[in-house]
Amino acid sequence: MEVKLIQEAGALTQADGCGPLLRAPQDTPRPLKQQVFEFVRAQGHAARADITHALGISAGSTTTLTADLISAGFLREFERQPRGTGRGRPKVALEVVPEAAHVIGIKLAFKRHTAVLADFAGNVLADAAMPSSDVRRPMAQLLDETQTLIDKLLKNSGKDMQDIQSVGIGMPGIIDHSTGKVVWSSMLETRDENLRAAFIDRFHIPVSLDNDANMLTLAELWFGEGRAMSDFAVVTVESGVGMGLVMGNQLYRGAHGMGLELGHTKVQLDGALCQCGQRGCLEAYLADYALTREASTALGHSFDRGESPEEVLATLFEKAKSGHAAADTIFRRAGRFLSLGLSNVVQLFDPALIILSGERLQYAQFYADEVLDAMRKLTLNEGRRPCRVAINTWDDLVWARGAAALALSAMTASLIGGEARAA
Repeated sequence: MEVKLIQEAGALTQADGCGPLLRAPQDTPRPLKQQVFEFVRAQGHAARADITHALGISAGSTTTLTADLISAGFLREFERQPRGTGRGRPKVALEVVPEAAHVIGIKLAFKRHTAVLADFAGNVLADAAMPSSDVRRPMAQLLDETQTLIDKLLKNSGKDMQDIQSVGIGMPGIIDHSTGKVVWSSMLETRDENLRAAFIDRFHIPVSLDNDANMLTLAELWFGEGRAMSDFAVVTVESGVGMGLVMGNQLYRGAHGMGLELGHTKVQLDGALCQCGQRGCLEAYLADYALTREASTALGHSFDRGESPEEVLATLFEKAKSGHAAADTIFRRAGRFLSLGLSNVVQLFDPALIILSGERLQYAQFYADEVLDAMRKLTLNEGRRPCRVAINTWDDLVWARGAAALALSAMTASLIGGEARAA
């Protein structure tokens, strides 16, 4: 079983282009003009001949469609000098006009909210962050926090709200992407809140909403290692346990837009209490609150002493590394449950790659070999190609960048595809 550490905490590298490099399935119709634009954006730049070949259309159609996109201000021509000697006539290529539109991507979370402002080519122009509490709050308060974050981001960027065409938001919980309803979230006091409607009522701008694991998966699909992959999974371990799945080069959400809740799959009947209110969920053995609950007993102290969950976990980790038996047992027990969850992902979906991500994965590296070995033993492997596993501890801005990809996808469908289905 191959494991690879992609990068310790940092940001996704800025490469040429953004968005999936593989074509969407034919059963996901997108207007041809939108396909042309998205091909150019994904490549960074492309000649008309490249478009004709890649999309399998006539040269005449390519000329007409690109002329329309240039006229609308979405693409522009530039001269590309041939490689080698530098001699010869420059070739004419096309690229996205970055300033044609701007979007905001937001990650709402415990401890810290983050946001990025990106242009139409996917370049991040500014970012912002602000502290967040670890308690449930009314939706009106969450919107107030969102407004403060947006105001800070706009100040950092020198833009105002009139410059923004779309917003994407990711947050923990069970989110109905199609309606914008937060069915349940550990951040909100109440269930079944229509955050999309409330956001539009306050900010008067289109918004797309999804759970945070899907945002990180979009970041990998648009900017990361998943750009050229048709099938991969992302599993996140932070204040909860989440999962995102790309199938056929597209984000998979399930029939009702609320699938892939790996953290709330049951691993033990009548087991530990989860923050969703049920017992035996996977995240009740892996998430922050699960480990700190165990740490209070293992270390003989409680939150009454004033430590934050991060401080308790850091202390627990140092104890485990130094040979403290109870602390070591807590991490290895969590590792066994992580192995169980990962083996179920492999057994159900057979992804080519699983990307493990999230702040808690800094601890997973302590027992990574043990976790992956147990995952392999729990999986039926006969005749199956090994699933590659990568540990990736990106910082919070990457989640916000995934939310920006969600906004870019929706805005592109609206501006160019005529309300075609977005990612």
